[in-house]
Amino acid sequence: MNKPVPTAIDHLAALTGYRDRDLLDVTLAHALMDLLTPRGVAVYKLVGDEGDQRWLLRARLDSGQPTAVSDPPWVGFEALPPREELGHLDEGLRTQTVISVSAGDEEADEAVTTTVFPLVAEGDALGVVEVQSSEKLTAGMKRTVCSILRIYRNFHGLLDYSERDTLTGLLNRKTFDEAFLKTAHEGAASLSESGDDRRHGGVGPVKHWLGVVDIDHFKQVNDRFGHLIGDEVLLLVARILRSTFRFQDRLYRFGGEEFVVLLRCSDEADAAHAFERLRSNMEAYVFPQAGHVTASIGFTQVLPTDAPSGAFERADRAVYYAKQNGRNRVCGHEALVREGKLHLDDKVGDVELF
Repeated sequence: MNKPVPTAIDHLAALTGYRDRDLLDVTLAHALMDLLTPRGVAVYKLVGDEGDQRWLLRARLDSGQPTAVSDPPWVGFEALPPREELGHLDEGLRTQTVISVSAGDEEADEAVTTTVFPLVAEGDALGVVEVQSSEKLTAGMKRTVCSILRIYRNFHGLLDYSERDTLTGLLNRKTFDEAFLKTAHEGAASLSESGDDRRHGGVGPVKHWLGVVDIDHFKQVNDRFGHLIGDEVLLLVARILRSTFRFQDRLYRFGGEEFVVLLRCSDEADAAHAFERLRSNMEAYVFPQAGHVTASIGFTQVLPTDAPSGAFERADRAVYYAKQNGRNRVCGHEALVREGKLHLDDKVGDVELF
């Protein structure tokens, strides 16, 4: 009995069956490979700030390849190709049109056509899908791909709506546990793949760290200036978080004035430096109406055996210590324990922190 040929409907059902962004991009690559039978499919996303953007490979699938490959989750920003380096990808995204480029393949002694489909959502440039084929894609094939990508973009938007804080756009609390467990498991035996020398020298095992960021006296901001100004402060703090940390660090708003950061670096000193940079950036920023606003930050190492609640509680104890000892400071849980200022069985007290 012949195996049934997958249809576009089958792939759309698979595409919308996941709530994991990594699997979403991999499923998209498999769907286009089955429907078009090209030489290869790749999904690229743009990362970085305006003026310094780079291409992150989310999924690449070549003909005859059983599983897709991608850039490592914690790849260093400097290791990624700059936007302008891959000119055909840049042109497709910049013009927001489907473009095709033909070139010869010396090894296969045949022409190869590269077709680039832009990925744009709500006016924002997300990335591109690159399809390499031995023959030019027909108009019907291009329409099929564009239809699938519209559904992909719509579903991507639904994931954003369900996974991101509506005010700041950061990840929300309900997405934290799964990402944390992935991070904890990665940390057991991971070696550095990062080329980002801001935080890691490129040798030795790499550890993961959880930081809790709590705005100092935020209740006073709301009481004095009103909740609209309070919301503006939260938006600006989220912007400072994005500009301080790397694109692959995971940033969350847990509600109210509490933010959480999951990051990767080689040792405690590097983690402390990263969080100190955030504290300093906040202290130096002049918020409209509210003026200077500071934050108390506690952090801890993520252990392979950690449950999300356990690591969060350790970082929260460090935040509590920072609040009780002057605020506007960074405290590492492990350092506080070594210094005898905290004990492993200490609990956060009932004193009002905010």
